[in-house]
Amino acid sequence: MKIIDGKKIAESLRADIAKEVKGFTRPPGLAVILVGHDPASEVYVRNKTKACVEVGFYSDQLHKSANITQEELISEINRLNDHKTIDGILVQLPLPKHIDENAVIDAILPEKDVDGFSSENIGKLMQNKPFIRPCTPKGVITMLGSINYNLKGKHCVIVGASNIVGRPMAMELLNLDATVTICNSSTKDIKQKAKSADVIIAAAGVPHLVNADWVKEGAVIIDVGINRLDNGKLAGDVDFESVKSKVSAISPVPGGVGPMTIAILLENTVTAYKARI
Repeated sequence: MKIIDGKKIAESLRADIAKEVKGFTRPPGLAVILVGHDPASEVYVRNKTKACVEVGFYSDQLHKSANITQEELISEINRLNDHKTIDGILVQLPLPKHIDENAVIDAILPEKDVDGFSSENIGKLMQNKPFIRPCTPKGVITMLGSINYNLKGKHCVIVGASNIVGRPMAMELLNLDATVTICNSSTKDIKQKAKSADVIIAAAGVPHLVNADWVKEGAVIIDVGINRLDNGKLAGDVDFESVKSKVSAISPVPGGVGPMTIAILLENTVTAYKARI
């Protein structure tokens, strides 16, 4: 069994980005907007801001009240759209229930949409002519590339159909000529579908959902889940101890997809910077 060390891959990617940035005429600029006081979101934003500083970016963190109106938030995004030295804009999700997340995401200029969630960027991914790609799915592809895994003709099962991971993940895999099954909470015989997979991408947000009964011998598993258990420990969507003797490769939690997502955000910001320059 091979451990796909996302932390190590991310460190290498960040080092390459830091080296490249030194040759730029100005540092790439990333603005991160946080609305309200969700503890998990605050941790994510701190980690993203820290990563930006470490690779030599200019980072602008804007913390807005949970009572901000949708119109006020979009007005702030429009200001950043016009900002000459802000190359990427990220609005930390989730947003308060009174705000339409899709409207906010689509207010960001596609060339500054470093999360890759805008309708235009998702559409380009769908047409296999991607510009800025969603961070987590792109990170998963990078992780599979690190073990030289050829996806062509492989059966990939995605457990979870969110707009952030599951759906764009399916497009990423299709674009590499994989055969894709995407499962949601209404999928029947989900265990049997997973057991037929060469690759399982677990992104359901349910701790230890995928166990040995779901996995065939020699499968590759990427565990996107990050769940906080009652004892305070982090757990993935995969029961690592249960499946480790059956799989050929697996990503851990923590230290797998999480660090990769932030590294890809930095990479996307460089892409946005170059497109604007």
